[in-house]
Amino acid sequence: MNNNNAPVGRRGRYHAPLRALLRRSAAGLLRHLLPNACALCGGDSDDALCPGCEAQFFGPDAAVPRCMRCANPLPVASPSQASGAGPAGPPSLLLPPSAMQLCGVCLADAPAFDRTVVAADYALPLDQLVLQLKFGHRLALAPLCARLLRDAVQQAPDVTLPALLCPVPLGPRRLAERGYNQALEIARPLARSLGLALHAQLVLRVHDTAAQSSVAPDRRQHNIAGAFAVPDAALVAGRHIGVVDDVMTSGRTLNELAATLKRHGAARITNLVFARTPPH
Repeated sequence: MNNNNAPVGRRGRYHAPLRALLRRSAAGLLRHLLPNACALCGGDSDDALCPGCEAQFFGPDAAVPRCMRCANPLPVASPSQASGAGPAGPPSLLLPPSAMQLCGVCLADAPAFDRTVVAADYALPLDQLVLQLKFGHRLALAPLCARLLRDAVQQAPDVTLPALLCPVPLGPRRLAERGYNQALEIARPLARSLGLALHAQLVLRVHDTAAQSSVAPDRRQHNIAGAFAVPDAALVAGRHIGVVDDVMTSGRTLNELAATLKRHGAARITNLVFARTPPH
């Protein structure tokens, strides 16, 4: 019996390198027949984002200090300003990096959510990643957004991972028009990569509201008020909930959702958002 099995084992060992070679050849042929282009620069790339663009826009040099609560960028004093040797400026704008944790807006009027982590600013050219995913039906960009957001979470200081993730829900009409919820498409691979549970319907949108971007700033709170409901409060009570979205603009949608979750007993809310619109 041992003699009969030995040749099979040897054949398996001999064939393994051949199978690996065939897989590499097939992958190379597929890339040649169906070349992939970087979503930002359009250059040839094996991935949705080429290494050059990823290094330029998401590398260590691209990181900016942000308010830990709303993720708006915070100004940083230069070494000479921090030491008092440079031109004077308003003290609130020239704090040393270690002291810069919350922006003035969040200090004056704290939102319902407790923390926000983002991967990038929603500005040219990075807004194209969201626009192509959201309106161009390029669902292959969702795992890219999730990976970049995961990296931002892992690199952010003092981040406590939530117990459960949920996407910002779409209303039935917009979901039917688009065919998918881009926040959920990002949340699925993000949950897997962070090892977190995902509940796609933890929160429901019970009113089909107008897109916040189409509403005048002074009407946005009224537009989103009462838009969300929690079907099962037992899943929320006492838990740290992570809310996933593609873009955070004014923050009113995420604030309304966080307030709804906290009314149902959530202990803490952390927003995990791919891009943040810089303040005007």
